[in-house]
Amino acid sequence: MRRLCSMSFFVVLTVLVVFINSVFAKKYTFTYSSFFPPTHIQSKLAEQWCKEVEKRTNGEVKIYFYPGQTLTKAAQCYDGVISGISDIGMSCLLYTRGRFPLMDFINLPFGNPSGVFATAIINEIYEKFQPKELSDVKVLYLHAHGPGFIHVKNKPVYKLEDLKGRKIRCPGSVAEAIRALGAMPVTMPMPEVYQALQKGVVEGAAYPMETNKGWKMAEVIDYSIANYKIAYSVGFFVVMNKDKWNMLPEDVKKTIEQIDIEWVKKHGKAWDESDFEGFRYTLLNGNSVVGIDPKEANRWQDKVKVVMDRYIEMTRSKGLPGDEVLKYLKKRLQDYNNGKFTSKYAD
Repeated sequence: MRRLCSMSFFVVLTVLVVFINSVFAKKYTFTYSSFFPPTHIQSKLAEQWCKEVEKRTNGEVKIYFYPGQTLTKAAQCYDGVISGISDIGMSCLLYTRGRFPLMDFINLPFGNPSGVFATAIINEIYEKFQPKELSDVKVLYLHAHGPGFIHVKNKPVYKLEDLKGRKIRCPGSVAEAIRALGAMPVTMPMPEVYQALQKGVVEGAAYPMETNKGWKMAEVIDYSIANYKIAYSVGFFVVMNKDKWNMLPEDVKKTIEQIDIEWVKKHGKAWDESDFEGFRYTLLNGNSVVGIDPKEANRWQDKVKVVMDRYIEMTRSKGLPGDEVLKYLKKRLQDYNNGKFTSKYAD
């Protein structure tokens, strides 16, 4: 009887300790702001990331996701993370023009072949060069969209002369390439573009094919100009407030960083898959995809070389290794085009 009572006491004590530990275990609750609408694949991936973090930390970390600019606007997202309006944020690097000069390489018309490549290369270059411009936050990971093209209303574009003087919406530093091609750049964030096209404020816009479906832009354009030789990308950050990151235990940090590597690959693949859906959606809406003659495409490429030169000059003036970044980018692009591209940020 005494032995039975002793065992019962031990069982009760164990249950009580487990209960107390579960009640008083440290819980970390964070907010995550994104400008992507909740139906967009990149928004869905971000929300899945939040759930995966909660799952793999056994509920120790809980993240509340706020899509569609409900917590901070696209252009204020980065500062919102620093100031604590949100703990985590995802938006475009170039929505804060001039703030990330070295990382601006991703917006250049370098001939971006895919979202998988662009996503891998932006993470590789961040890891290799460790730019101080992102040192005021904890960079969880970066990703970048597939080939960025020009899309227009009413009149098609077959040659440079067809672009002359036309008002083309573009994000941030992509404006330099648009201007070099003879068009008039109008900068604005993506959430404002649909209405600007619909009302005729702009005559076209620069973005990847996925946007024709993801942001319903196929409803307000008529032609997509698929010139791969000058295709650009846009880089997206997923960053966390440094103080909030530093308060986490080391094992939790390692768990999150492992999830980050997995999610980089998911974002890259999703950009390419959604580009395909964008092609399909724009054709279903009765629009046309225009291919540019190779000789004409070379003319466009010659026109935008000045943009690459300006990037080197700009970074050099700031004491940044922009020339080394472009050399690295060129080498990795050759690897991709020769079927030899491998990266820890891509499957």
